[in-house]
Amino acid sequence: MSAIALIDANHFYVACERVFDPHLERRPVVVLSNNDGCVVARSPEAKALGIPIGAPWFRCRELARRHGVVARSSNYALYGDLSARLMAVLGQFSPRQEVYSIDECFLDLAGMDHDPTAYGQAMRQRVHQWLGLPVCVGIGPTKTLAKLANRLAKQEPDWDGVCALGAPALADPLARLDVATVWGIGPRWAARLRALGIETARDLRAADPKTLRRRFGVTMERIVWELRGVAGLELAEMAPPQHQIIASRSFGRPVSDLTELQSAMAQHVARAAEKLRRQRSHARLVQAFVGLDRFPSPAPTAGLLRLPAPTGDTARLTAAAGRLVAALYRPGAAYRRAGVMLLELTPVARAQETLWEPADDDRTAARLAVLDRINARWGRGTLRLAREGFAQPWAMRQDCRSPAYTTRWADLPVARAG
Repeated sequence: MSAIALIDANHFYVACERVFDPHLERRPVVVLSNNDGCVVARSPEAKALGIPIGAPWFRCRELARRHGVVARSSNYALYGDLSARLMAVLGQFSPRQEVYSIDECFLDLAGMDHDPTAYGQAMRQRVHQWLGLPVCVGIGPTKTLAKLANRLAKQEPDWDGVCALGAPALADPLARLDVATVWGIGPRWAARLRALGIETARDLRAADPKTLRRRFGVTMERIVWELRGVAGLELAEMAPPQHQIIASRSFGRPVSDLTELQSAMAQHVARAAEKLRRQRSHARLVQAFVGLDRFPSPAPTAGLLRLPAPTGDTARLTAAAGRLVAALYRPGAAYRRAGVMLLELTPVARAQETLWEPADDDRTAARLAVLDRINARWGRGTLRLAREGFAQPWAMRQDCRSPAYTTRWADLPVARAG
């Protein structure tokens, strides 16, 4: 009998901050977006104070001061590393795993001779013991039911973080869930379903699949069958390669100098090129874009350049993006954002040379492999192109960022014996 588990970390960014700072436990905590602009994550205590996701931080400061809310800048190095560790630990519970997002994954439990609830509790206990992260586990015969079970596990304290749909103790939990909570049902579809008298997940499960297919399409029919326990969504053990790769960031302050703008663009290209090589692809098109401090403006803000041959070489991609930035730049203009997009991606194995420009050769591939290994071992940016520079006056504002405890030697936590 098929069984799928969906495991996700509770308030993941906040939980990562609490792992290395126990003083944050049971205190209201928020994590801020790039440049400390908006609230992107919050602890249950901060949620209880009425701080909404997406709220501009400057509007929350007075409330935060009155209630002792702790703010942290986004620490992507820490969150990414703990995410990788989380997925490695959970992967030990099944030979088939689909990493769905930074803080959640599916596991295939089919054919395993375990009590589902006990197995889910074993996952929670190991993750908490090894990583200090709180997780909830939802188990069901399909991915959609596993998603709903996970939601129920968060809502019902008596279930202690694990819900296995189909267990004898559960009468009909789908009746407790609004139809909008079903995976794949957005607000627009939910409104249309309510107009048909379909209010809950149980109502949707009981609806006629063929009728809903005529009204909504094949995706809705598949959701109904998933709610009935008939799998329509396969487990994807490997993420498909991306068709485009984007790297961009806002600046900590407006940038008016061309050299600074090109330096920022070079860093974005380095990040995008690293992702490109990780999926073993080459890019043929480079798009660079800049965001002005004031809108609208007659100046162009994006440019596109086709390369003579596909490449994964950071140097070639940076040179192309640099030419685009020089063409887009207007003296005296204040820029708030820059980014790069790599397009027309092809697998390295299918790379073709042209008469005018050879594809990346073995020496280039070896050089880039050394670059990636060193940066993976010692931290991003340990080796970089000179164009990226060392001083980064345009860097994001992160006034409340915690140390990169697990990815930077200088930030390793120190334990002292009493």
